[in-house]
Amino acid sequence: MGQNSDHFDGRKFHNINPRQQGFPDLLRWMLSRQRGKWPKWRETQPGPRPPERVPGNDDREDSLRITFVNHTTFLIQTHGMNLLTDPVWSKRASPVQWAGPARVRAPGIRFEDLPAIDVVLLSHDHYDHMDLATLRRLHSEHDPLYFTGLGNGRRLRKLGIERLTEMDWWQEAGLPNGARLVCVPAQHFSGRTPFDRDTTLWCGFVLVPPPGSANSGAIYFAADTGFGPHFEMIAKKFSNLRLSILPIGAFRPEWFMGEVHCSPHEAVKAHKVLGTRLSVASHFGTFPLADDGEEEPLQRLAEALQEEGLTSKDFRVLNFGEGWTVP
Repeated sequence: MGQNSDHFDGRKFHNINPRQQGFPDLLRWMLSRQRGKWPKWRETQPGPRPPERVPGNDDREDSLRITFVNHTTFLIQTHGMNLLTDPVWSKRASPVQWAGPARVRAPGIRFEDLPAIDVVLLSHDHYDHMDLATLRRLHSEHDPLYFTGLGNGRRLRKLGIERLTEMDWWQEAGLPNGARLVCVPAQHFSGRTPFDRDTTLWCGFVLVPPPGSANSGAIYFAADTGFGPHFEMIAKKFSNLRLSILPIGAFRPEWFMGEVHCSPHEAVKAHKVLGTRLSVASHFGTFPLADDGEEEPLQRLAEALQEEGLTSKDFRVLNFGEGWTVP
């Protein structure tokens, strides 16, 4: 699993700011829920097939392209490499497909329209981020490299996946195209059953371009996180972030969700703390996981940007299936 550290006591992992909420708080929320409005289903058309690759020369303006699939699933294409983040194509974010949170729209890109996937980034083991059915299909059809937090490898090996690297916070790994991948802290938790809480590590990732890239600027995938001191720590280590993918949904009620999920206002605050050139919204509009309604994260994000004197050009919301060539 790993050596004892400031976030691992030999048995369980911990946040930089320890969580205070416990089972009584969960029970309080469950008994007092005020659910926002979600449709049962939205009929949508899939986005266009992404290009097979984008140029490996960072002198070109089209050297980075991202496609929003759903939730926190993004296709990142840069320097000739294709990466998927927390890929989820299943109907439900659940251990079974007959119960649990069901998606309200199809994935923005059909699985069969994906280009060759070289790398998969897995931030943690929750069902809306680690979807074993999707991972099994990716392994069968693409055989990518997998990177994930400590302790998650055992689940992947059960699928026959061996091309994987488990990473601790701040650990680095080289990628075949010369880029570097850095595992970074997040404010969250882990567990797929009531009995394995916090026994595997949750994280985000920073993708650092290959040496000599003209438009050198790293890409930060925050995954699933509440607001915390890790944003300032990441900003100090990566002073030239080109793009940050930041979560905005599953934030209400804030008294309970705030420890593990950023509100839209906190996501904008993180954007400013990070000093990132651009941000993109994630973790919204797919699975009803908390009490905020389908449109609420987007409405609150627009309000927060206006309050901070920012616009949608600074912090962008992509349509499902939309591909964006990042300036």
